[in-house]
Amino acid sequence: QVQLVESGGGLVQAGGSLRLSCAFSGRTFSAESMGWFRQAPGKEREFVGTITWIDSMTYYADSVKGRFTISRNNAENTMTLQMNSLKPEDTAVYYCAATAAYYSGGPNRDYQYSYWGQGTQVTVSS
Repeated sequence: QVQLVESGGGLVQAGGSLRLSCAFSGRTFSAESMGWFRQAPGKEREFVGTITWIDSMTYYADSVKGRFTISRNNAENTMTLQMNSLKPEDTAVYYCAATAAYYSGGPNRDYQYSYWGQGTQVTVSS
């Protein structure tokens, strides 16, 4: 069983920064891509960004481009989401996800991912 565990959420003022981490463990799993999604109250889960595991190509939603950065550490089986210049509209539960399937341009739909973490709350105050 593959497990993904997010950490690093919390409360921050607008303009501030937070760094989320996702650690994955379990049976042998060869991830093709890992991604971040978020879900705000009353809204659908939305794509934030993704990183390909082989060559670290990253793809971001327009709403976070230039503010958020995804990176990965193969040796430690972790992925991070560095969030800068946070806005109140970034408030949501953030989820990490993983897939072993290849998608051209990076997977940006939740159904393209097979494994999910439990989520971590990020709250940005105005």
